[in-house]
Amino acid sequence: MIPDSRTLKKSIYGHLARVGKALSSPGRLHIIDLLCEGPKTVEHLAEETGMKFANTSRHLQTLLEARLVEFEKRGLYSYYQISDPLVMSMFHSMQELGENLIKDIKELVEDIYGKNSKIEHVDCKDLVKRMQRGKVTLIDVRPKEEYETDHIVGASSIPLEELEEHLASLSPDQEIIAYCRGRYCLLSVEAVSILKAKGYHAVRLDEKCMDLCEINEAG
Repeated sequence: MIPDSRTLKKSIYGHLARVGKALSSPGRLHIIDLLCEGPKTVEHLAEETGMKFANTSRHLQTLLEARLVEFEKRGLYSYYQISDPLVMSMFHSMQELGENLIKDIKELVEDIYGKNSKIEHVDCKDLVKRMQRGKVTLIDVRPKEEYETDHIVGASSIPLEELEEHLASLSPDQEIIAYCRGRYCLLSVEAVSILKAKGYHAVRLDEKCMDLCEINEAG
């Protein structure tokens, strides 16, 4: 017997509600944000989010049950990762929708970047043009393991905590463009502040430039 559409929708929406429930935690959203940058261990996620190990593990279990993440064993450690590229697309759309619908989010973002208005930024298209002209040094200031998972073609890995150690290797005659995790990450803002204080001409990649794969293809 073929079920009617009401029964079918009730069943399907019941499953979709599990996804919504899994997303109803700031801690779990933070974990998804970090996993969008590549696979990570529970230890790494706990350190980055500032949560306790046990709490991080519980959040990951909820995300696993909703099939938003998956994991694989590598020696003694389990590495968690996003289960499907559509999860990343959904997450980024959720961020954009939140900014459009919730005034507080938009004001928080505008306040942060307003306070750093003296730090120039470039968008994705401008980045590609400048790189094609060969007039810039592009640096990825995320942790090295995130760079190794995926990065913009032509970028060098200089994690923020190692930036001052690498200043001598950066040419003062080149414009330096720093990028990090995107929308709500301030690592590139910090990097540019340090570089400008040392006399370098530095700018950051626009925080809305989320899809690094498109830049890879364009470059």
